[in-house]
Amino acid sequence: MTESVQLRQMVFGQLLSRAVCTAAELGLSDRLAAGPLSVSELAGQAGADPRRLAQLMRALAAFGLYTARDDGAYELAPLGSALCTGAPGSALPTALLAAGEIGAAWTGMAETVRTGTPAFDRRLGVDFFTHLGRDQRLRALFDRSQTHDQELEIEQLTAQVDFSGFPRIVDVGGGDGALLARLLSENPDAEGVLLDSPKVAATASARMRSAGLAARCTTLGGDFFAEVPGGGDLYVLRQILHDWDDERGVELLRVCRRAMPRAARLMIIERVVEEGGTGEDARFAALMDLYMMTVLGGEERSGREFGDLLGKAGFTVRRIHRLPTAVAVIEAER
Repeated sequence: MTESVQLRQMVFGQLLSRAVCTAAELGLSDRLAAGPLSVSELAGQAGADPRRLAQLMRALAAFGLYTARDDGAYELAPLGSALCTGAPGSALPTALLAAGEIGAAWTGMAETVRTGTPAFDRRLGVDFFTHLGRDQRLRALFDRSQTHDQELEIEQLTAQVDFSGFPRIVDVGGGDGALLARLLSENPDAEGVLLDSPKVAATASARMRSAGLAARCTTLGGDFFAEVPGGGDLYVLRQILHDWDDERGVELLRVCRRAMPRAARLMIIERVVEEGGTGEDARFAALMDLYMMTVLGGEERSGREFGDLLGKAGFTVRRIHRLPTAVAVIEAER
């Protein structure tokens, strides 16, 4: 019977996800950040039905996001503060993404498993990145999610991996430039090149100007499956390969290899699946694997699978730095 109860909790887990996403959409954590509020006060601010909001708050309090006080008001708990705007590593943009098209694609997992086609593509009639390029609101939300995700690992990343000694750093698919800006700030003798789609590259350019790094960083709009800037000493791919299946992943790596001088280094920053693992990090990586499958047709990979992928593209794995999370940095050379 214990197993039956456990499985039911897993089945009902979707309700918890929707509750957290609803809290994000209503801005509940931001509203409680200034101090405790009664349900009626909170409902008034959020434009919600007081009775139904009371049910939602009761559920979220049961899972530790908020705390119910003796006077009936609710206050922000440490877990719920991670849903505040601008909090370090904030989960708010991620929750808002899950509340929309991305979360809807997850409900089509069965069709993805049956057909091999991402549910996102089948439901919206277009692939994720094409849709992202057409929707500026979603693009901005996606970039914020990526930036906050990076905040969870950046201190561990720069503490454990030596990025000095690379005069020219090329960030392939570098998004809004948050990672490259940090690397250039910590390595004042280095220059950077960021490649992403034209609209995203323009956002990265603005970030570099704001950070006073424009003189040391070139932002380029283009297609990394067609061409990657040459002449770099270090090529960085952060959370890029998991967007693609093996065939496209090898294709991208080969494009990078053609652009890299003989002595250049490649660093891949990705979650690495622990084969057979059942711990917290392994479970999170497994969930992200399902995310990639249903939305992008990509996948998270094990260390062995990364080695196979790199080998097919002509690379040799030099070293793997495992961070305290499921993220690892895989160093490879030609």
